[in-house]
Amino acid sequence: MICLHHLEQSRSLRILWALEELQLDYEVKFYQRLSNFAAPAQLKNIHPLGKAPILTDGEYTIAESAAILEYLQQYYDVDEQFKPQQPTPALAYRYWMHYAEGSLMPLLLMTFAMNEAPKKLPKALQHTVDKMLTGVKQNLLSARLKEHLEYLEDYLTQQAYFAGEFSFADIQMSFGLQAVATRFGAQYGNIQAYVQRIEARPAYQRAYAKDQALQQDR
Repeated sequence: MICLHHLEQSRSLRILWALEELQLDYEVKFYQRLSNFAAPAQLKNIHPLGKAPILTDGEYTIAESAAILEYLQQYYDVDEQFKPQQPTPALAYRYWMHYAEGSLMPLLLMTFAMNEAPKKLPKALQHTVDKMLTGVKQNLLSARLKEHLEYLEDYLTQQAYFAGEFSFADIQMSFGLQAVATRFGAQYGNIQAYVQRIEARPAYQRAYAKDQALQQDR
């Protein structure tokens, strides 16, 4: 039996969504974050790094979202619905599967960390540290992030989905772009419309409802 080790408010929602798209039988083991937002130590009993998502399937234990999505597509997508087979869209699929965590998420996470870091310090230091980090963001991160968001916004004027038709590349891209849509709203209209489009999928709706139910049960 496939088991998803699912951490609240994490990328593991993507795997829950993929399992729903595939309409597989699976179980979910849900983990709550600690008060400091870290993952609980129990996850290290499943994988040494103790981070989610983790998928177990018989003798296999698979970590990292893209690796899990590729595993599910290779072994369970029998009708090849979720990965394009023609060369050009297949290349786009491969690119976006790696771009999501290799390029977009580091910029988003660094921006988030720099916004939140001063709040963790004593009040006497917050203004000074915030001023220092604002300079770094303005001179380095903001320009790079803007470049990437404009790139994505332009790409989504030409494509409804990242590899032509809907694919697991869209699930992989979803986490970062949902964060962008929440933070920037209508500033990037194509990204916002894309997020609304993927969130309207019945499988996403089922996965999100299951995620919410799991959180409310705790």
